[in-house]
Amino acid sequence: MKVLRRIFKYRDFSESLKIALTGIAYLFLYHDNMRTIFLAGVAAFLAGIVFHLRGMEVAVLCITISVVFIAEMFNTAIEMIIDMGTRKYHTLIKLVKDIAAGVVLIASLNAIAIGVILFLPKILQLLKK
Repeated sequence: MKVLRRIFKYRDFSESLKIALTGIAYLFLYHDNMRTIFLAGVAAFLAGIVFHLRGMEVAVLCITISVVFIAEMFNTAIEMIIDMGTRKYHTLIKLVKDIAAGVVLIASLNAIAIGVILFLPKILQLLKK
């Protein structure tokens, strides 16, 4: 029973928040991809403000940005867990890492498509003036 108590130890919200923020801070400090994704997300959000996106468009943009963040966070976590277990080359380990990277790629391609759908009409309208 003591083992279960350690595994499922109760944490109050502030402690859980601190743990989560520590993980996010680690990603920003030590992973260039996360900083790049963050800057791209901020740029997209600011572009949404500049182009006066409507409420639903802003919601779609925010969800899209979040999906890319989440995909990169899971990719990094999966890679770290695998690297913790072994540094030796194994075909299945490579496949797992490749699949995790593929998730980030799909999320990023989706973000580009959403960006084109949201911003291209507004850019073209601006160029017509």
